[in-house]
Amino acid sequence: MSLTLLQIDFPHEGPWGDEMAGAFEGLARDIAATPGLRWKIWTESRDAGRAGGIYLFDDAASAAAYLAIHVPRLESFGVRDIRTLEMQVNEQLDEITRAPH
Repeated sequence: MSLTLLQIDFPHEGPWGDEMAGAFEGLARDIAATPGLRWKIWTESRDAGRAGGIYLFDDAASAAAYLAIHVPRLESFGVRDIRTLEMQVNEQLDEITRAPH
């Protein structure tokens, strides 16, 4: 098993902060039930007009399965210019720098 980090971001005009948390609570609960997902960090940049997240999955297959569902879901909301990046995690170095798993 190789931990897989996934980054997704896309254009976003708001809401931000507390309003975003309230608006996306249901989506967050749905994402939390994703098989193989260890955690997600929600990201937002009002200045850049982008939002998204950093995800840690048990393996590449779980990350790929999530992408196959989440990208079409975002597109169904009218989101375009979705950027994704998938990378493997080096757990030996993570241990030294106290990365959460």
